[in-house]
Parts: sequence; structure tokens; C-alpha cells
Amino acid sequence: MILARTREELADALAPVRRAGDLLALVPTMGYLHEGHLSLMDLAGENAEFVAASVFVNPLQFGAGEDLHRYPRDLDRDLALLEGRGVNLVFHPEAQEMYPGGDPVVTVDPGPMGDLLCGAFRPGHFRGVLTVVARLLGLFRPHVAVFGQKDYQQAVLIQRMVRDLALGADVLLGPVVREPDGLAMSSRNVYLDQARRKDALGLYRGLMAAREAFASGARDEEIIDTVRNLVRS
Repeated sequence: MILARTREELADALAPVRRAGDLLALVPTMGYLHEGHLSLMDLAGENAEFVAASVFVNPLQFGAGEDLHRYPRDLDRDLALLEGRGVNLVFHPEAQEMYPGGDPVVTVDPGPMGDLLCGAFRPGHFRGVLTVVARLLGLFRPHVAVFGQKDYQQAVLIQRMVRDLALGADVLLGPVVREPDGLAMSSRNVYLDQARRKDALGLYRGLMAAREAFASGARDEEIIDTVRNLVRS
């Protein structure tokens, strides 16, 4: 497995892939990998001959007071996991390599879709996400780019950006991978103590209860009450 830390090293590693005409898949990550990420590597391998992953904690998508500097990192572990999953190339740049002139002046505006849901509470987050993804797509020029459905709003915005800006990659989405108790796998789960993990599970269980209630004929306030009672318990 090739480890590229600079754009020049990345270009050198990709040159023979382009000459051979192999299909190239890219899986962007911020590292501290779990089985959810690794399932995306598998999906990439099913759709391309050459699989590349990026491991880059993107400062543009962190707001003031967020966890940029304490975001969990373990590159050696990540590399071992990726190599075990058959990944051919890992791009792990420093921030100054990714953004050599500092924060980019030109960024990707997510439009009104970026102001809803998660975006309403994290202003600028999706602008940072789309900007780094667009940059990675420009550096790699992959045939396929793979993302997870766990960050669903992000995945929808990336699909829309690639379509609206004609960026040329086929965007594939992998399903959410969950822990045995139902909690969606996430690098940030390491932050959760027992009480917060229970709270996190309450939302998932509430949504599942809402689906069951709807299938049983419940509607409107009855469903809302079902979810509210379960989440509060």
C-alpha cells in the first residue's frame, strides 16, 4: 500500500493507474477508522480496480469551539486497517499541503440545503465539507467516490455538488453500520460516557418506534408522543 503525504507524491502514485486505464475509487475520511469506514472500502473495491483513501482532518469544516484539535487520531492503526482491507493508496496530507495558501478564498457554497438540519446548528460546516471534497476530487479525478449514509445530509449535498458542477465522479453511498446495541458507528463515539451513549441510543430507538407505530396505523401526535416518551425514558 502506497502512502502519499504530498500532492506531488499523490500525482506520481496515480500516474501508472491513469496510464493503465484502471477504474479509480476514492473514499475520503478523517481517519480514526471503524467498520463503517471499512465497509466503504469494500464497496469501492467492488466498483474499481484501484482503491484510494484519504485521511485528513479538514479544518474548514470545524466551527469555533468545536473539536478540531482533539478529534481522535491514530494513523498507524488506520493504515493497518486500510492495508488489511486491500486499499492501494492512502493520501495523508498536512493542512498546509492541502491548502498551501492558507484557507482558500474560493469555496463551495452548499446553498439553502446547507442551512437546514445539521447545517442550522453548524454554520459554515457544509461549505467546508464541500470545499475539501471538491479539492480531493480535483486531485484524484476518480471514476467513483464513496461516502456513507450515516452523514446523510452531507452525502446528499455531495451528490448534488458533483451533479451541479459536473465534477465527473459517480457518487456511491454505503449503508449505515451500527454497533450491536444499534448506535451508528462514528469516530466520535469515543467521547460518549455511559449516560451519553444511552441518550444517543434514545434517538435511534425513538425513530424505530415511530416507524413501527406508523406501520401499525398511528399518525401525527400519537407518533410524536411515542417518540418523545421513549427518548425521555
